Amino acid sequence: MTDADQVRNSVVEEALGKLDLDTKTRLLAGQDMWSLPAVPEIGLASLVMSDGPIGVRGVRWTADDPSIALPSPTALAAAWDPGLARRAGRLLAQEARRKGVHVLLAPTVNLHRSPLGGRHFECYSEDPYLTGAVGAGYVNGVQDGGVGTTVKHFVGNDAETDRFTVDSVIAPRPLRELYLAPFEAIVAHARPWGIMTAYNQVNGTTMTEHRYLVNEVLRGEWGFDGCNVSDWMAARSTTGDIEGGMDVAMPGPQSVYGPALAEAVRAGEVAESVVDDAVRNVLRLAARVGILAGAPAAVPEAPAPVDGQALARELAARGFVLVRNEAVAGRSAALPLDAAAGRTVALIGAAARDARVLGGGSATVFPERIVSPLDGLTAALPDGALTYRVGADPSEELAPAGKGFELRAVCRDASGAVVGEGGLPSGQVQWIGNDLPAGATYENMASIEVTGTFVPRESGEHAFGTRGLGAFTLAVGGRTLWEGVQEMGDEADPFEAFFGAPSERARADLAEGEPVEVSLTFHLPDMTALPLKAVMFSLLHLGPRRDADELIAEAVEAARAADTAVVVVATTDRVESEGFDRKDLALPGRQDDLVRAVAAANPNTVVVVNAGSPVELPWREDVAAVLLTWFPGQEGGAALADVLLGDAEPGGRLPTTWPARFADAPVTEVVPTDGRLEYREGLLIGYRAYERHGIEPAFPFGHGLGYTDWTYESLEVTATTARVRVTNTGARTGREVVQVYLAPRADPSDGAPSAAAERPASWLAAFAGVEAGPGESVETEIALPARAFEIWDEEAGGWRRIGGSYEVRASHSHGDTRLTAVLDIS
Repeated sequence: MTDADQVRNSVVEEALGKLDLDTKTRLLAGQDMWSLPAVPEIGLASLVMSDGPIGVRGVRWTADDPSIALPSPTALAAAWDPGLARRAGRLLAQEARRKGVHVLLAPTVNLHRSPLGGRHFECYSEDPYLTGAVGAGYVNGVQDGGVGTTVKHFVGNDAETDRFTVDSVIAPRPLRELYLAPFEAIVAHARPWGIMTAYNQVNGTTMTEHRYLVNEVLRGEWGFDGCNVSDWMAARSTTGDIEGGMDVAMPGPQSVYGPALAEAVRAGEVAESVVDDAVRNVLRLAARVGILAGAPAAVPEAPAPVDGQALARELAARGFVLVRNEAVAGRSAALPLDAAAGRTVALIGAAARDARVLGGGSATVFPERIVSPLDGLTAALPDGALTYRVGADPSEELAPAGKGFELRAVCRDASGAVVGEGGLPSGQVQWIGNDLPAGATYENMASIEVTGTFVPRESGEHAFGTRGLGAFTLAVGGRTLWEGVQEMGDEADPFEAFFGAPSERARADLAEGEPVEVSLTFHLPDMTALPLKAVMFSLLHLGPRRDADELIAEAVEAARAADTAVVVVATTDRVESEGFDRKDLALPGRQDDLVRAVAAANPNTVVVVNAGSPVELPWREDVAAVLLTWFPGQEGGAALADVLLGDAEPGGRLPTTWPARFADAPVTEVVPTDGRLEYREGLLIGYRAYERHGIEPAFPFGHGLGYTDWTYESLEVTATTARVRVTNTGARTGREVVQVYLAPRADPSDGAPSAAAERPASWLAAFAGVEAGPGESVETEIALPARAFEIWDEEAGGWRRIGGSYEVRASHSHGDTRLTAVLDIS
């Protein structure tokens, strides 16, 4: 413990001693959606929290205060670089300070157990070691900037279906070795200032009340000394939550803590010392972020400023994964593109024009600008070198009004007088708690009008619609086209209701380039009895529908006339979003047909996959190159141009196995049976399951091609290190991720795996990134963690080292071992 830690602890104890019971319990409950109350008498300011996996939204859902939007967490993990994650964290801390935020509700370190997980874009990987390493980098970076983190969702929240109530049934060994492992690693290597407990149950106990996992494991075994906050509205029991180790119940003002907790103490149901422990954790967090008078902040001075746009661009390129790159027309590989004068590119796909840069749900932020692939390549290529065709749209459904719309939200009272207004980034309104325009309240608002102008990009019949629950009035061009009420369906999750099926309400013939007024008025219901007040609805739009075969034919014609065809395919927010899981891994719409048709017309076809997690690519062997860009953040189009033209190397390696077909995925169950989701596969998820079952994936875990070649020269191992020497045998500088896997060897005395203890056939033990110029060799010494040789012994209730003989594999990917060595340990 440092001197500063001792001073902070002393100030915390002094402050705690000045608080009465009612103030203490009030401090453990949100005063609103995003903050805890101030206590001026002890010099405590209000502590403010914000969502923040890819950007810091702040406390309002508005475009009036834009945020840097970084690539999705899957993209960050694909870089396999904790140092890069740390730099991303420092940028987010800078954003948080700018917005007056003290704690980020991130990172999300649940595992990609099944490829159907709808929120996997917000998580890192299927592998616990990689997840822990990248997550620790992120946490260290944010906290370098003096801003707290809440590592989430602790634990077993690995799917979205029935996430509020599902009982994740996980045996002790996979619970320890897989699902708890990233949290444990982050506590050990980053000392996070916060943890967020999940909605779900684990083995029959709700996580906010799970005293064993929180008090005994997280705090007792691992030594976590931070603040434990509930997921929003996850707290359900006053006594169960406080005795289960949950410090803060969010959001407020109605809560199971506050007056209810004070009453439980006075009734003798809860010891005040338990409340004191929770308050102590809250005050310690406040001291660390610098809002408790007399306590030195953990970071006295902010780090050097970070250029957000530049880092977002770098992160995107570093996370792009080139999974295929074949020789075409006498060239050694399709990528990078030949930028010689006169070379032409046909860019195809709706997602090339209207990029999806982030996933749906609570991680959403509103950047000041978005660089689409069309924007990026238009800026990078000479005039006349680029043509664009839509080809196929990933969605035939209406989506929140975006391109061409300039919108504001106008709040009115019952008399029609304006009580507040603010800018909107799209036709989507999502205001929760006090996240309202200045002057507007739930008491004085009678209606909210999304209003503005729309400049069509195409002439024809445009469709308009709504998403959300309640009474609406839709007008286009000053004429009311629809009035009606949308009732609640069978949605089990509010995010599913909000991001679910759109409803078309009217159509209007509009002319390209001619502005038209649009308006959607939402009539507020009585919210007096609601514990958490919110307004969630959308103005939706879909441009003129054209014949799909005609669009594909236009794309084929453009591809045939160009030297290279670049097709951008994508998922939508109906496929990947918080609140629901996926049904399959197919690309939506006619995108597969588009790729096949373009590839048949031009053998030099490059496909860019704009998705947050695996999708089926049935045409992958019919195209010259496949580049995975995930959800690439606001600078994704600029980074794409950098990579396609060779100004940057695609630096990513797969953090998750990509199956050839959904039917090949070993673990697919995400829907509970009678409220229980049983993790029957045990330790065998991801690449471990593919290997055990002999299934060949489309692209293995760890796979990724750069723009140079690497020869693995030597491997030397000890019980604690692997020393690997590699040589860049290509023509340009590059980066290689050296991956070290362990595989238990058979004991020659009996032919059985040596003390295998039913372990996977192999597992990732460690990794390191190396850089070298053409012809250069570099040696890296990679520490082998002791935990890599241990299992959780369920009978003994502790970790047990498994001695014997191991094959140590120095690999380019899980499916591409370059060197092996034998290691015998006791």
